[in-house]
Amino acid sequence: MVTPVEPPPEPPGTLTDPRELLAGYLDFYRDALLRKLDGMSEAALRDGPLPSGWTPLELFKHLTYVEIRWLQWGFAAEEVPEPWGDRGPDDRWHVGAEETLDDLKAAFLRTCERSRRIVAEAPLDGFAAPGGRFGDAGETPSLIWILFHLLQEYARHLGHLDVVRELSDGQVGE
Repeated sequence: MVTPVEPPPEPPGTLTDPRELLAGYLDFYRDALLRKLDGMSEAALRDGPLPSGWTPLELFKHLTYVEIRWLQWGFAAEEVPEPWGDRGPDDRWHVGAEETLDDLKAAFLRTCERSRRIVAEAPLDGFAAPGGRFGDAGETPSLIWILFHLLQEYARHLGHLDVVRELSDGQVGE
Protein backbone atom coordinates (compact mmCIF):
# COMPACT_ATOMS: atom_id res chain seq x y z
CA MET A 1 0.00 0.00 0.00
CA VAL A 2 1.31 3.43 -0.97
CA THR A 3 1.33 6.07 1.76
CA PRO A 4 0.03 9.47 0.68
CA VAL A 5 2.58 12.29 0.77
CA GLU A 6 1.67 14.85 3.42
CA PRO A 7 1.61 18.32 1.86
CA PRO A 8 3.01 21.37 3.59
CA PRO A 9 0.40 23.64 5.12
CA GLU A 10 -1.36 26.19 2.97
CA PRO A 11 -0.91 29.85 3.84
CA PRO A 12 -2.88 30.63 7.01
CA GLY A 13 -6.60 31.25 6.66
CA THR A 14 -6.17 34.41 8.72
CA LEU A 15 -4.17 36.20 6.01
CA THR A 16 -5.85 39.40 4.87
CA ASP A 17 -2.99 40.94 2.90
CA PRO A 18 -3.53 40.11 -0.80
CA ARG A 19 0.21 40.24 -1.58
CA GLU A 20 1.06 37.75 1.18
CA LEU A 21 -1.84 35.52 0.19
CA LEU A 22 -0.92 35.42 -3.51
CA ALA A 23 2.80 35.00 -2.87
CA GLY A 24 2.11 32.35 -0.21
CA TYR A 25 -0.08 30.28 -2.50
CA LEU A 26 2.33 30.62 -5.40
CA ASP A 27 5.13 29.26 -3.19
CA PHE A 28 2.77 26.54 -1.90
CA TYR A 29 2.18 25.39 -5.49
CA ARG A 30 5.85 25.65 -6.41
CA ASP A 31 6.69 23.43 -3.45
CA ALA A 32 3.94 21.01 -4.43
CA LEU A 33 5.45 20.70 -7.91
CA LEU A 34 8.87 19.81 -6.50
CA ARG A 35 7.33 17.40 -4.00
CA LYS A 36 5.30 15.59 -6.68
CA LEU A 37 8.41 15.07 -8.84
CA ASP A 38 10.57 13.94 -5.91
CA GLY A 39 11.27 10.22 -5.95
CA MET A 40 10.07 9.56 -9.49
CA SER A 41 12.32 7.27 -11.47
CA GLU A 42 14.17 8.63 -14.48
CA ALA A 43 11.96 6.48 -16.72
CA ALA A 44 8.77 7.85 -15.13
CA LEU A 45 10.03 11.44 -15.42
CA ARG A 46 10.53 10.93 -19.16
CA ASP A 47 7.48 8.76 -19.85
CA GLY A 48 4.18 10.14 -21.08
CA PRO A 49 1.50 7.68 -19.99
CA LEU A 50 -1.43 9.85 -21.12
CA PRO A 51 -2.64 9.91 -24.74
CA SER A 52 -1.25 13.43 -25.21
CA GLY A 53 2.20 12.05 -24.42
CA TRP A 54 3.53 14.87 -22.23
CA THR A 55 6.04 13.88 -19.56
CA PRO A 56 6.55 15.11 -15.99
CA LEU A 57 9.86 16.72 -17.00
CA GLU A 58 8.14 18.52 -19.87
CA LEU A 59 5.46 19.83 -17.53
CA PHE A 60 8.15 20.94 -15.07
CA LYS A 61 10.04 22.85 -17.76
CA HIS A 62 6.76 24.29 -19.04
CA LEU A 63 5.91 25.77 -15.62
CA THR A 64 9.37 27.33 -15.43
CA TYR A 65 8.75 29.05 -18.76
CA VAL A 66 5.23 30.05 -17.75
CA GLU A 67 6.79 32.14 -14.97
CA ILE A 68 9.40 33.54 -17.35
CA ARG A 69 6.77 34.50 -19.96
CA TRP A 70 4.35 36.11 -17.50
CA LEU A 71 6.67 37.80 -15.01
CA GLN A 72 10.10 38.38 -16.56
CA TRP A 73 9.20 38.89 -20.21
CA GLY A 74 5.57 39.88 -19.59
CA PHE A 75 5.24 42.06 -16.50
CA ALA A 76 8.84 43.33 -16.22
CA ALA A 77 9.37 43.47 -20.02
CA GLU A 78 12.86 42.02 -19.57
CA GLU A 79 14.71 40.81 -22.61
CA VAL A 80 14.36 37.03 -22.59
CA PRO A 81 16.34 35.17 -25.27
CA GLU A 82 13.95 32.20 -25.53
CA PRO A 83 10.60 32.92 -23.87
CA TRP A 84 9.14 29.82 -25.53
CA GLY A 85 12.12 27.61 -24.59
CA ASP A 86 9.82 24.84 -23.42
CA ARG A 87 8.53 24.22 -26.93
CA GLY A 88 10.09 21.82 -29.36
CA PRO A 89 10.11 21.87 -33.16
CA ASP A 90 6.62 20.33 -33.22
CA ASP A 91 5.33 23.17 -30.96
CA ARG A 92 4.80 20.70 -28.07
CA TRP A 93 6.49 20.84 -24.67
CA HIS A 94 10.05 19.60 -25.08
CA VAL A 95 12.91 18.46 -22.85
CA GLY A 96 16.15 17.45 -24.53
CA ALA A 97 17.75 14.09 -23.77
CA GLU A 98 20.70 15.95 -22.24
CA GLU A 99 18.51 17.91 -19.78
CA THR A 100 18.33 16.36 -16.32
CA LEU A 101 15.94 16.79 -13.44
CA ASP A 102 18.74 18.55 -11.54
CA ASP A 103 19.28 20.98 -14.45
CA LEU A 104 15.58 21.73 -14.71
CA LYS A 105 15.23 22.08 -10.95
CA ALA A 106 18.11 24.59 -10.80
CA ALA A 107 16.51 26.63 -13.62
CA PHE A 108 13.13 26.48 -11.90
CA LEU A 109 14.53 27.65 -8.56
CA ARG A 110 16.41 30.56 -10.23
CA THR A 111 13.26 31.52 -12.10
CA CYS A 112 11.14 31.42 -8.94
CA GLU A 113 13.64 33.62 -7.12
CA ARG A 114 13.56 36.17 -9.95
CA SER A 115 9.75 36.02 -9.95
CA ARG A 116 9.67 36.71 -6.20
CA ARG A 117 11.86 39.80 -6.66
CA ILE A 118 9.69 41.13 -9.49
CA VAL A 119 6.53 40.69 -7.41
CA ALA A 120 8.12 42.20 -4.28
CA GLU A 121 9.22 45.33 -6.15
CA ALA A 122 5.92 46.14 -7.85
CA PRO A 123 2.46 47.22 -6.71
CA LEU A 124 -0.27 44.62 -7.18
CA ASP A 125 -2.31 47.15 -9.12
CA GLY A 126 0.65 47.96 -11.40
CA PHE A 127 0.47 47.09 -15.07
CA ALA A 128 3.00 45.28 -17.24
CA ALA A 129 5.79 47.48 -18.56
CA PRO A 130 5.75 48.44 -22.23
CA GLY A 131 7.68 46.12 -24.51
CA GLY A 132 8.37 42.49 -23.78
CA ARG A 133 5.54 40.05 -24.24
CA PHE A 134 2.81 42.66 -24.57
CA GLY A 135 4.49 45.07 -26.97
CA ASP A 136 4.38 48.84 -26.74
CA ALA A 137 0.71 49.53 -27.23
CA GLY A 138 -2.60 48.25 -26.09
CA GLU A 139 -3.96 46.92 -22.85
CA THR A 140 -1.53 45.12 -20.57
CA PRO A 141 -2.46 42.94 -17.59
CA SER A 142 -2.04 44.01 -13.98
CA LEU A 143 0.32 42.20 -11.64
CA ILE A 144 -2.58 40.91 -9.54
CA TRP A 145 -4.22 39.46 -12.68
CA ILE A 146 -0.94 37.79 -13.70
CA LEU A 147 -0.53 36.26 -10.24
CA PHE A 148 -4.05 34.84 -10.34
CA HIS A 149 -3.32 33.48 -13.82
CA LEU A 150 -0.15 31.79 -12.53
CA LEU A 151 -2.05 30.26 -9.62
CA GLN A 152 -4.66 28.70 -11.90
CA GLU A 153 -1.93 27.47 -14.25
CA TYR A 154 -0.12 25.74 -11.39
CA ALA A 155 -3.33 24.31 -9.90
CA ARG A 156 -4.44 22.86 -13.24
CA HIS A 157 -1.08 21.33 -14.11
CA LEU A 158 -0.50 19.95 -10.61
CA GLY A 159 -3.80 18.09 -10.98
CA HIS A 160 -2.48 16.64 -14.23
CA LEU A 161 0.74 15.65 -12.50
CA ASP A 162 -1.22 13.95 -9.70
CA VAL A 163 -2.78 11.63 -12.28
CA VAL A 164 0.51 10.87 -14.01
CA ARG A 165 2.28 10.21 -10.71
CA GLU A 166 -0.44 7.81 -9.56
CA LEU A 167 -0.29 5.96 -12.90
CA SER A 168 3.50 5.86 -12.70
CA ASP A 169 4.07 4.46 -9.22
CA GLY A 170 0.83 4.60 -7.28
CA GLN A 171 1.96 7.62 -5.21
CA VAL A 172 -0.92 9.85 -4.24
CA GLY A 173 -0.89 13.14 -2.42
CA GLU A 174 -2.47 16.52 -2.16
